Amino acid sequence: MSENIEMKWYVASTQSGQENTVVHNIRRRLESSDKADTVARIIVAEIEEEVLNKDNKVVIKKRNLYPGYIFLEMEMSDEMWFLIRNTPGVTGFIGSSGRGAKPFPVEYEELEPILKRLGHVDKTMYDRYAVDDYVRVIDGPLVGTEGRIIELDRETGNVKIEAVFFGRVTTADINFALIEKVDF
Repeated sequence: MSENIEMKWYVASTQSGQENTVVHNIRRRLESSDKADTVARIIVAEIEEEVLNKDNKVVIKKRNLYPGYIFLEMEMSDEMWFLIRNTPGVTGFIGSSGRGAKPFPVEYEELEPILKRLGHVDKTMYDRYAVDDYVRVIDGPLVGTEGRIIELDRETGNVKIEAVFFGRVTTADINFALIEKVDF
């Protein structure tokens, strides 16, 4: 892999319900090529949820947050564009106008909440957050709550926010993966 080309995120569209099969097909094609090191991650946005089955028993089921899409962190080149878009089940790339035009990468800021929700938190995400930033809770019991960061612990992944609950200023400890920045 070239040292001066950085990995970017792209979104490929697939046949709905075939996302995992497409990922498997892409990985097989990468293994048989010399391009395996140009793809860092391929992600299907699945989360596990507890649901009741027909016998009223709780079972864990995977739910795809973005049916018909996969996320690829990769180095885009003509060869990689051809390899991915010609993989069985891939119907195209988001951000490509067609007619031979390579797609534009997805801005990392747009993809960060998705990666966090899937548990793919990396240390570089912390660089965008600081004490006094305003954030919104995106999942869990406090979903929708907005507040100001008063503490950020990169080691434990905990964030302490100050928010208004029932007319009173209160602090809450939130997992970093459950917040997104609020821009005013």
